Amino acid sequence: QVHLVESGGGLVQPGASLTLSCTASDLTLDYYAISWFRQAPGKEREGVSCIHSRFSTSERSITYADSVKGRFTISRDDAKNTVTLQSNSLKPEDTAVYYCHAYVRGWHYWGQGTQVTVSS
Repeated sequence: QVHLVESGGGLVQPGASLTLSCTASDLTLDYYAISWFRQAPGKEREGVSCIHSRFSTSERSITYADSVKGRFTISRDDAKNTVTLQSNSLKPEDTAVYYCHAYVRGWHYWGQGTQVTVSS
């Protein structure tokens, strides 16, 4: 019932930037923690970043993997019901399919993924 849609991936050179977006027509994203994961060929899926619910009382509201700290930024645009991952200074090791994830009332939901390829 929850349909997440990612967009913004592409083929870029090292050092370039991409803006990845996650949205849903059947869910108000600001109520829920939204995460970005990625999976490279032959690798396990790994967490990239998470932004907590607007209504969370947790002290820490945003989380980044060590591999992307200082380069990636997660944010919300509630007017567009969108969570954005701004990815800067991209490296070849960032190449992966990037997935949006939502944890909704005890259930995990995933988007279809968007491909990011960083290559010279």
